[in-house]
Amino acid sequence: MFSIIDRDGVKLLVSDKIKEKHGFSTRVGGVSTLPHTASLNLGYYRGDDSETVRENLRRFSQAVGIPLEDFVSVTQIHSAEVRYTTEEDRGGGIFYKADYECDGYIADRPGIAPCVKTADCVPILFSSGDGIVGAVHAGWRGTARGIAEVCVEKMVALGAKRERITAAIGPSIGFCCYEVGEDFYSEFSSLAGEELTRRFVIPKEGAPGKYHADLKSANKEILIRAGIKEENIDVSLLCTACREDLFYSHRKSGGLRGSMCSVISL
Repeated sequence: MFSIIDRDGVKLLVSDKIKEKHGFSTRVGGVSTLPHTASLNLGYYRGDDSETVRENLRRFSQAVGIPLEDFVSVTQIHSAEVRYTTEEDRGGGIFYKADYECDGYIADRPGIAPCVKTADCVPILFSSGDGIVGAVHAGWRGTARGIAEVCVEKMVALGAKRERITAAIGPSIGFCCYEVGEDFYSEFSSLAGEELTRRFVIPKEGAPGKYHADLKSANKEILIRAGIKEENIDVSLLCTACREDLFYSHRKSGGLRGSMCSVISL
């Protein structure tokens, strides 16, 4: 089950399926003053100056209890690329621009904090229960390419027990608000297959050529197919587009928005 907590004015979500330090940020509790980034914008290049973003990151870091120096959050490319991170990756995307790009991370030692950025896409945090953690950014392309399963397989390759892995699927745009067209259906199907697409990209009643996509449920199904027990998967019911008071939404704002972060660490 997800809970919303307030730590020194910073609101974040945590899941009882994840025992390690972790958190899914909201837009509440920062120092950004631009209308579209107010107030806890955690992404550079969104209109805030670097000092403002760094202060927001510091506040979020303090709220989740993970040193900002440990965060790894490089440029995301809507891929299924999941990187094994080491001490050399610490601070990438936070204090310096890394020389690689990806959409997910796994780590098996303390002092490394995989962190993904979202503003409608699906953030997923993983725990093996015995010393391996992960985080992925699953937009529709990453979802269709199976990035959640890729993360599971990389964790298992490191020694995680599949039956013990837990996953928390955080706030993202919901089925209610994610309207798409024929081109989306075709492209999603070409990547994910027709069976998964038929189940989670549903025709909109009375609107030929229009669909609603359910990325959270699609990722849950992908995790189950990857061998994760259903009872070990937590899914936030909150929609980022419905709850503009709590979250940034790329679609609802027309792309003029801040960014949220989801982070985990041993």
